[in-house]
Amino acid sequence: MRRLFLFAAALLLGTAPALGQPSSPNLYVCNQGEATISVIDMESMEVETNVDLKERGFSENAKPHHVVAEADGSHWYATLIGANTILKFNQENEIVDRLDDFEVPGLLSLDPEEDVLYAGRSMSAVNPPKSLGMIDRSTMEVEQRVNTFFPRPHPLAVRPNGDYAFIASLATNQLMGMNTETRETKLTRLEGRTQTPVQFAATPDGSRLIAGGQKTGQLLVFDATDAPALSVIDTLTVGKEPWHPVIGRKSGQAYVPNKMSHSVSVVDVDNASVEATIRGDGLAQPHGAVLSADGQYLFVSNNNREGNYEPSGENGTVTVIDTDTKEIVKIIEVGTYPTGIGTFGGAQVAMQ
Repeated sequence: MRRLFLFAAALLLGTAPALGQPSSPNLYVCNQGEATISVIDMESMEVETNVDLKERGFSENAKPHHVVAEADGSHWYATLIGANTILKFNQENEIVDRLDDFEVPGLLSLDPEEDVLYAGRSMSAVNPPKSLGMIDRSTMEVEQRVNTFFPRPHPLAVRPNGDYAFIASLATNQLMGMNTETRETKLTRLEGRTQTPVQFAATPDGSRLIAGGQKTGQLLVFDATDAPALSVIDTLTVGKEPWHPVIGRKSGQAYVPNKMSHSVSVVDVDNASVEATIRGDGLAQPHGAVLSADGQYLFVSNNNREGNYEPSGENGTVTVIDTDTKEIVKIIEVGTYPTGIGTFGGAQVAMQ
């Protein structure tokens, strides 16, 4: 009833969303330990529904891992590590298409300009294919498998204007950039210790990328102005096992979940400095991070596999952090072992 009232008011004011779009962004949370995906209303900060993949014909070992969604909210996509499948859902959370036999899919990224979905490989696989998948989103068919030449391709990002895509190895200090139009690729090798980068995030102008090194506890800042080549320009110490960072699309301020420190580092990417470290109840093996559309709130998924947070049962959490005060304002219980999270539209281009 409240939503109907707000929507009617928005119609009178001329601020209502286009027909067919949700009135506020949804946050999709993969519960890898129980084959469900929690759908959270980011405005009310409540779980709207749980998409049970077992009811959709998948086993309890389907392992949903990562989610991305279209900017208009029309569709969202999820990888199932245990089923070697990538699913396409509509905004009513119905499966409308699928790609099977894509071995151990891991992270996903959408091309903002072309109808391409990029897919890497799961870090849980010992010897996954050495390739990056380029998938036609309309047909859910593989358009091309791009050879990465290195093992265990995992962290994945497309620059905000869609001109270059990047992927890196968990096993070796190797990264690959690719011109998305010409498909020209360039390999880069990092010096020093094996970093095991987990995931990328890009600055608003695409000139820099960041990625956390699982083995080193370092945040690497890359210069991407000579893409497809990358070079490290700064190295910051954050926490143990930095996981999936997110960057505000206006400020360039980054938030880095540190899985084994149970904390989130606040980083000024432009000045290469750690501004603050957020700790508190509910941060228990933080994994994925998403900003609200206005940048006011940070949503962080937490595995909670070691029981650092004690809700009812063995649930994981999504902690909601006010980016101004840097305080946890809400803890949302979800399913077992929540991992990758994603949202659509304004929340993916948070104007922080």
